[in-house]
Amino acid sequence: MMEKDMKREHYLLFLLITAMGCRKPYNPPAIAIPNGYLVVEGVINSGSDSTFIKLSHTVNISSKVTTNPVLGAVLTVESDKNVIFPLTETTNGYYVSPGLNLDISGQYRLRIKTPDNKQYLSDLVPVKVTPPIDSIGYNIVSLPDTGIQIYANTHDPNNNTHYYRWDYNEDWEFRSKYISNFISTGSALVERTPDQYVSICYTNDVSSDIVLGSSAKLKQDVIHQNPIIFIASTSEKIETRYRVVVREYALTGDAYNFWVNIKKNTEQLGSIFDAQPSQLKSNIHCITNPSESVIGYLSICSVSSKTQFIYNYKLPSWVAAYPYSCNVDTAYIPFSNYRNLILFPDEYLATEPIGPIISPSGYFWTSRECADCTLRGSKIPPAFWR
Repeated sequence: MMEKDMKREHYLLFLLITAMGCRKPYNPPAIAIPNGYLVVEGVINSGSDSTFIKLSHTVNISSKVTTNPVLGAVLTVESDKNVIFPLTETTNGYYVSPGLNLDISGQYRLRIKTPDNKQYLSDLVPVKVTPPIDSIGYNIVSLPDTGIQIYANTHDPNNNTHYYRWDYNEDWEFRSKYISNFISTGSALVERTPDQYVSICYTNDVSSDIVLGSSAKLKQDVIHQNPIIFIASTSEKIETRYRVVVREYALTGDAYNFWVNIKKNTEQLGSIFDAQPSQLKSNIHCITNPSESVIGYLSICSVSSKTQFIYNYKLPSWVAAYPYSCNVDTAYIPFSNYRNLILFPDEYLATEPIGPIISPSGYFWTSRECADCTLRGSKIPPAFWR
């Protein structure tokens, strides 16, 4: 009996090895769409803050163009009582309206007319009231990666929300690897004045991941420490000072399911164990061509926000990883021509003199990427930074 079992195991192993050896890569051809699908991004803000809607078309994978904004469209928000609120085009496919202050007992939809005379109309959508964010905080974590995990706490005492989405804006201060203390005048190297230093800069970013939370299976409508963003201990974002503004949106159940599918299709398709791609069901439709798909889902809600600052001195002694490989080299002034100072090409910057500043015998220098932070940010701090 044991011999038969061993033979069967060997046979199965043989079949497995054979199957693995016969695998061939399959690279399906990319689907090319002449004009692309319409993409609608944004939320109708029912409160006093402005509403921003971004329109674009999808681009083919083979295209050299990465963005394809829709310009010259006409957008309006319509109520179930035939009240119309126009949106005004700004730049790069963005359309904006000042605070709408919508009646939360009504329903509203979005109408879009594109320059090619296509019309799109969303379903009528109820207004959701977003509860305030209770707090934004962070935990220091070491597994599976070392860094900080920023989280949000919120709750709805009326037990009416249950489905939440968050996004955020980030700002941070960062520094160049080396400080360039000298600048070229074209004929000499001189010490930089305070306004010529390029070692401390500021930059920002907006969220691109999809952050969701649900209390639908809980007795109380409470979200506790929902992860918002993870920042690695080696990130420049937290080497000095960091600011995050988190915005919260209340969703309907259908909107929540739409975002769950988007998240699965874009962030969780890396292995055979991940969720399989699924059809995205939008509530925005092309009424001039009902067979045409639209990417996006219209939600109408008030928006809550909260700000959190994080200071490096409150964190462990982590060391940020610089994004470039940096080295310092030396250049000496020939003794036979002492006054003819060595001037570096534009891609290099002098950091320190070799010898006395009054009569240096040369300079230390490094690449501009390692001494000029303005290549990646601005020297002017945001207004709220001061």
